[in-house]
Amino acid sequence: MRTFLCTLYFVTLSLFVSCSRQETRVLFGHQDDVVYGSNWQRLADSAYTDTRSCIYDVTGQWPDLIGFDIGGIELCHARNLDSVPFSRMLEECQRQFERGGKVTLSWHARNPLTGGNSWDTTPCLAQIIDPDTDVHDTMQVWIERAAAFVAQIAALQTQSEQLIVRLWHEQSGNWFWWGRDAGSAQDYIALWQWTRNYMNILNINALYAYSPDRLMLYEDTPEGAFRETEEWYPGDEYVDIIGTDCYHFGGAEGTEDYLRRAHRQLNAASQLAKEHHKRLAFTETGCESIRCPHWYTEVLLPLLREYPTIEYVLVWRNAWDIPHHFFLPQPNTAEAEDFKTFIQQL
Repeated sequence: MRTFLCTLYFVTLSLFVSCSRQETRVLFGHQDDVVYGSNWQRLADSAYTDTRSCIYDVTGQWPDLIGFDIGGIELCHARNLDSVPFSRMLEECQRQFERGGKVTLSWHARNPLTGGNSWDTTPCLAQIIDPDTDVHDTMQVWIERAAAFVAQIAALQTQSEQLIVRLWHEQSGNWFWWGRDAGSAQDYIALWQWTRNYMNILNINALYAYSPDRLMLYEDTPEGAFRETEEWYPGDEYVDIIGTDCYHFGGAEGTEDYLRRAHRQLNAASQLAKEHHKRLAFTETGCESIRCPHWYTEVLLPLLREYPTIEYVLVWRNAWDIPHHFFLPQPNTAEAEDFKTFIQQL
């Protein structure tokens, strides 16, 4: 009887551990995963009867999460800034939702003062939030157009919490017109809240993510990183997920620097999420061309395990027309085998 009870106990314990791991598994995502990849693309305006996926090509599994960007919707373009037709985006979001997966949206909006792209850092943030300026009126129209498209995507969901909207990301850098050099933290927060409030008017069913990148405003300490993350935080009423974006540069030689920055940023995001009872995510990362051997299992996986409350991680895209610009490995390579092991161990 004792042997039977012990066996039953360990079987029950194993099932409990298995279920717990499944419930807390980190979701893995890839930008534009189903519309193009290295050496292939499905960017025609016409609908496709099937779907191809970079992740599926390597693992035989559909992505937990797909990232899309809606840059260009503010000008009523038919395609986003990476040539993805918005009609295709809607189609693939619907398929992803029907598979039970999630979608995360970013918005590389053009500079409303100059008409330049997101990387045109001509200062404009203070003018944008001033209701007495023409550029404020322009931004209002752009927010309305973006929100209307996001509402279309949100309406396709088959379950709750399948859509994540990541507004005005990487503001802690100086490369976007809404970045840290464009205006004050108060200006940035006003833009964030304005955008979110308008999406609330349309009753969009989504989670909203706040995602700084490099934290360079204050001293290079945990306290400095947290201070900056908290100072630009849009507020509990507006944010559901707190994350960070952090990329690995320099191949194997850059591993130490990547881990230092990633820990600094994730520690700050994790602390803020805990204090404000928000979810935690690694909202963008990757190693371009995967120039660090076993990057997924020996760099990213141990990093994720140090932050057990991370809900998802997203790596950037595999450009179909830029040979070196890929963040997911090609099928039938050593890197692909490493990635498959990574997915199995998440």
